[in-house]
Amino acid sequence: MMKAAAIGSRLELFTDEALIDQMVGVELRLHPPVAREITLTHDAPWEGNSCGYFTVFQDGDLCRMYYRGGEQVLKGDPAAHPSVTCYAESQDGIHWHKPDLGLIEFVGSKRNNIVYAGPCGDCFIPFKDANPDCRREAAYKAVGATRGPDGNPALFAFQSADGLRWSAMGEEPVTNKGWFDSQNLSFWDTQRGEYRAYWRAFRIPQTGEAVDPAEPGHPPYVRDIMTATSADFLHWSDPEWLQYPGAPDEELYTNQVIPYFRAPHIFLGFPTRYLDRGWSDSMRALPGLEHRELRSAGSEREGTALTDGLFMSSRDGRTFKRWREAFIRPGLRTASNWVYGDNYQAWGIITTPSAMEEAPDELSLFATERYWQPGGSRLRRFTLRVDGFVSVQAPGSGGEMVTRPLTFAGDRLVLNFSTSAAGSARVEIQDGEGRPIDGYALEDSADLFGDDLERVVTWKGGPDVGELAGQVVRLRFVMQDADLYSMRFGMKDNNIVLLGPGGGRAECPFLPSLR
Repeated sequence: MMKAAAIGSRLELFTDEALIDQMVGVELRLHPPVAREITLTHDAPWEGNSCGYFTVFQDGDLCRMYYRGGEQVLKGDPAAHPSVTCYAESQDGIHWHKPDLGLIEFVGSKRNNIVYAGPCGDCFIPFKDANPDCRREAAYKAVGATRGPDGNPALFAFQSADGLRWSAMGEEPVTNKGWFDSQNLSFWDTQRGEYRAYWRAFRIPQTGEAVDPAEPGHPPYVRDIMTATSADFLHWSDPEWLQYPGAPDEELYTNQVIPYFRAPHIFLGFPTRYLDRGWSDSMRALPGLEHRELRSAGSEREGTALTDGLFMSSRDGRTFKRWREAFIRPGLRTASNWVYGDNYQAWGIITTPSAMEEAPDELSLFATERYWQPGGSRLRRFTLRVDGFVSVQAPGSGGEMVTRPLTFAGDRLVLNFSTSAAGSARVEIQDGEGRPIDGYALEDSADLFGDDLERVVTWKGGPDVGELAGQVVRLRFVMQDADLYSMRFGMKDNNIVLLGPGGGRAECPFLPSLR
């Protein structure tokens, strides 16, 4: 018998096959988010059409956003102004404003939302440090990229007490083992007690050897992602390439890897896929041909390359299941989304009130559009149900999924699931060898239907599964026209507070806080 997975009472998503042993008639289905309103239009003089590398996170009752302010005319032309790092904030994650911070002078005035203007302004990426031993003056940290003392690309560390006023943590780079000309991410990994970082670099496909694209005569290369760890944020391990077993060898730009806040043992990633498809009848049929030709005049790839958003997940931060299908497609829209630089997903996930009355809070994500277009680029909000990235999906004809052996803690099984009016889901608990356990067999299971983030499973004897806690069991899900997004075992009396519909407070006995 395979080794049992000890899941305790943690939330488990089905973004990979880690807990799945058998699937018959069902599949793992990726669920793209729903496009919502324009969040920000970057039309201030210090912003422009190359605003990007967005970071979004919840900070107490405030949502914070950081991004690059930049204006690019065409390839080969000088930028309209040096890149700066801008700031926006929101009380609900939906309505955002750019405060006049009065910190950094731009063209003779400090009436702007700039928090950093310096040599790392093109790739300056902050986060709030969750390290319990973090010093107060370094409650917020950032990494920024520029040329090091030797003239090569390098990564530097910064700190801030309030997330607005920043200072360097030293004059020397913390690492120079990468290319760093993109959104370089770093954060405290609460599960493993270390800092993690992710950045873009270039490799030779056949050998995996890192390459400097500026050096003449190098072999053909692809864009990919490296990761490293650190105990103190200043000294980093040698980076390693991410691995994607079973996925095609595609070029990846930004990575947006983040521990999922409701299940921090799982890393989610939202990388940008880069494809240069060259000139063809289909390329010319895309929106904005005149602008595309102008972009190609200076650099052909910047008129013929396309970018869209992907999704991936990992249990160790290095080996990822990456979905081949797009998470965010350019879509049936205008020229705002079908050029290189569009559909870059922001780094961060927040919860926001649903636009539907009486519906629970949902997840909000963000992505860019109108990159290098006149009038400034834009950021759009997208929404997804809580835990709704991937589901075990059963068609109308039905199917089933059996987990690998596992042990749990708690006395209730709670599901995040959805069915049609005619659909259903039933759960059988088996022993480690796959034999139904008396009282928890399929015929004992209640016929579940509905659409719920936290449905308690019941059997003829009731919902209590406490007598099986600590034992090796398997779960068999038999479903019809249904989606199973996540599950967890919990305690009846473990009352955890989460935000309810519209941001109100509601009692939830099982799930981690949505905030």
